[in-house]
This record gives sequence, structure tokens and C-alpha cells, in this order.
Amino acid sequence: MNGILLVDKPAEWTSNDVVQKLRGILHERRIGHAGTLDPMATGLLTVFVGRATRAVEFAEADAKRYRAGLRLGLSTDTQDTSGTVLHSVPQQVKEAELSSALLSFQGTIQQVPPMYSAVKVNGERLYRLARKGETVERAPRTVTVDRIRICGRDGEDWMLDVSCSKGTYIRTLCHDIGETLGCGGCMSSLRRLEAGLFKVENALTLEQIQEAASAGAVEQLLLPADSLFLDRRALVLNAGDEKRVRNGGPFRSGEPDGPVRLYSASGEFLAIAEITRGECRPIKSFFEVSVK
Repeated sequence: MNGILLVDKPAEWTSNDVVQKLRGILHERRIGHAGTLDPMATGLLTVFVGRATRAVEFAEADAKRYRAGLRLGLSTDTQDTSGTVLHSVPQQVKEAELSSALLSFQGTIQQVPPMYSAVKVNGERLYRLARKGETVERAPRTVTVDRIRICGRDGEDWMLDVSCSKGTYIRTLCHDIGETLGCGGCMSSLRRLEAGLFKVENALTLEQIQEAASAGAVEQLLLPADSLFLDRRALVLNAGDEKRVRNGGPFRSGEPDGPVRLYSASGEFLAIAEITRGECRPIKSFFEVSVK
């Protein structure tokens, strides 16, 4: 069993909880995911099964899009509403004020990772230190927010539509927006809408996946591994070049330089590769390797 499964992660589940559940449903140990979601978050979790797990590192680098709840006037130790309240004040921020503040968070910005995160400092996970009541210095990280805009209200919360790069903490974004406005802020909800080429509208619940597995139809839910790389040109190989790729070697190509997807004459997805000055060099293979 090989392929990509788009899962609509439920609230209160960790991303690893989803993987463990799927291992039981699919009876497959080789399962991984790209882009961890906090337990309170819902939405698109891209899961890789079988040989397709070799693509995880490429999916993790994809840009993401979220719908986030911003609660102004409230600051917590986790930078979301699940944490201990540090500061709470009535807030009367108008939409125009918030829109103006959001402008300073669009583009390339610096973020200090939150203490409740999996980032390591001196070999120790920050969240483990935070649970001991410790706070340590964290180096700022450069992230990119391609777009951030107000998309509505949900009770007292402002809803934000955020498109951003890998490594962006939406919790920290909400916290920093609140600090800029002078009233404090934290994240009240989070739903991932997109990851790279994939959208949450095409994701399945764990219940739907379980039903398909019980009916013996779960493999029909899997997307092929090459669906992650559809922004690359496709190149069909002759028998000689296919043999070179299966042996892990490069071959000469008259195609233009750039990233490509490699296929056998029969249509099997073999690898992703890079062509440079007429040499096509495989980067990662996805064909099944027989064990003798």
C-alpha cells in the first residue's frame, strides 16, 4: 500500500495520534505526516503511506494556508486559549485598527518560537522546559507571511485568513498582533485549509477512512505519490535511462534544466530529479525495491 492520504484532523488529537490510528486501520507501519498540527487545531494533515513516506521531507517545506481565530485582550503562557491566563483586559479594537496592524506582519518577518513548542535549545525541547516553569532565550526565526487578512468574526474573536511559509507559528502571530495593538492576544482556533497543492475540501475524516477500510476500498482513497510534485515537468524515460535511474545513477538529457518527474514507458512513477547542464540526476526514488 503506497500513496498520500489527506486527513481532516479532529480537534484534541495530536498529529501522531492520527498516524497511530491509521496504522491500525491500514495495517501498515510505514506511515508519516508532513506539518504537525497542534491538538486544538483541525484541518488538513497530509499523511504518507508505504513507499510514499519518502516524500515527507518535500511536503514539509510547502507553504500553508490557515483560518485562525484571534482573541484580543487575552494573553496566555501557550499563546492560545488552552493555556494559563497571564493577562486579560477588555478590548475595543476596531476593524480598521486591526487591519492596519496586520500590514506589519505581511512579508518576511522575525518570530521568536513559543516556549510551548518542539524547538530544541541546548538539546532540550522547549515545551519540556516550559512544563517545568522555565523560560529560556530563543533566537528569532525568519518566516514569510504571504497574506494575512480579516475574513470575519466568530463571537468575540476575529477570524484571520493566513498564507505562510513552513515554520510559521500562528499562535505566535496572534500573540504578536495583540502586543502590537497594546492589548495582548492569543489564538482561539486554528484550521489548516491548504498545504502545498492540497486542499482540506478533499480531505477525509478518520471515520470515513475506517468505513472504506471495512469495505475493502481504502486503497481507492490514496493519491499517488507523484501528486505532490505536479508542479514539476514530467519526463518519460527509455529503457536504458530507466535502468540507470533504478540503479541510482544519472543520465544525459536534452531537456531544459530544472526539476522533473521521471516515469517509465509503462507510466510508473520512478523518481524526482534535477536536470543541470544536460545531466539528469535523481533526487529521490519512489519505485518499489524488491528484496532478494
